[in-house]
Amino acid sequence: MKKIFLYMLASVLMLTATAQETIYPAPAQKETITLTNATIHVGNGQVIENGNVVITNGKITAVGAAATPAGTIIDCKGKQIYPGLILSSSELGLVEVPAVRATLDNEELGEINPSIRSLVAYTTDSKVINTLRTSGILLANTVPGGGLISGSSSVVQLDAWNWEDAAYKADGAMHFRMPSLLARTRGRGFGGGGPQQPPVDPVKRALDQIENVKTFFREAKAYLAESNHESTNLKYEAVRNLFNKQQKLVIHCNIVKEMLVAVDFVKEFGFDVVIEGGADSWQIADILKQNNIAVVLDAMHSLPVMVDDDIDQPFKTPAMLQKAGVLFAINDDDENSRSRNLPFNAGTAVAYGLSKEEALSAITLNAAKILGIADKTGFCGNRQGCQHCSKRWRYTGYEEQ
Repeated sequence: MKKIFLYMLASVLMLTATAQETIYPAPAQKETITLTNATIHVGNGQVIENGNVVITNGKITAVGAAATPAGTIIDCKGKQIYPGLILSSSELGLVEVPAVRATLDNEELGEINPSIRSLVAYTTDSKVINTLRTSGILLANTVPGGGLISGSSSVVQLDAWNWEDAAYKADGAMHFRMPSLLARTRGRGFGGGGPQQPPVDPVKRALDQIENVKTFFREAKAYLAESNHESTNLKYEAVRNLFNKQQKLVIHCNIVKEMLVAVDFVKEFGFDVVIEGGADSWQIADILKQNNIAVVLDAMHSLPVMVDDDIDQPFKTPAMLQKAGVLFAINDDDENSRSRNLPFNAGTAVAYGLSKEEALSAITLNAAKILGIADKTGFCGNRQGCQHCSKRWRYTGYEEQ
């Protein structure tokens, strides 16, 4: 009986050990491969019928019907080739199991933490990564959380041994999580016998916090304007690239009056601002356009933020921003899907007004522009980064022919 039990236990352990296969990074491509006779969706609205994609040493060197096939030929007749999808904002590699504290590495103590870098905490061993790659997501922006100024985010490619290999664009954006300016009714508490605290006006408290952030940036600007310092202030140094526009300021907010505060940051400090969330961005699309503010739409499959919005407003917002000429990207920050619904969010936007190619741009080219990686990924000028939907090629750009 003991032998039978030990055998069963060993079998269970073996099944457990192989339940989640580890997919190792692909070796560098050394040969030339051509995908022929495919329908190619470039990502900038262009669709090429019976086109060719030539890949040499891991990079796309030619795309188009006139591209000359070379090397190994793969006939893709009747198939569609799409760019790799880009996740504009996520906690990928920072949060593994939300309910297990030991697997959380996405927040730091304190309100103003510009020195925090999400990249150095990113773990390539996350089991979530492989679930995204099978959904066509090959690049992701990993974002720190917590506090008011959370730190800097970095774009990572999802086929790497460590965070150094994964780094695609390091510290591309600083994140400011704006406190809510939505006055919410206070619920009944389970108060004890102690003295009751006076009620706090949530809007006033939020405005005070926003003013503290502005004061921080004013002091940082004065500090950076000085040529010599008696001592180095690491927090001020961490926001230097915001003032020279080598880094963007991503402001997390949703309602109109919060986004108008975001516009103030552009006018006062001259920052390159991106709004993440932007649930009601459709209401001030003209103002966002005038101030060159891009939007990352997070909550697609959700209820509207304001009670008087249309029930399907989150689905209609992408088409409304597209019509207004606002640069926007579609994202998926749902804790349940863990970002796997990104292509489905784009599909929902198609059902509510976007064309299919516009929706594709919203999760490829537009995201690349917002994240500052369009110079080597996506169609920018004469360069294009594509991924075959069923192959894990490692492409970074091509010269158009």
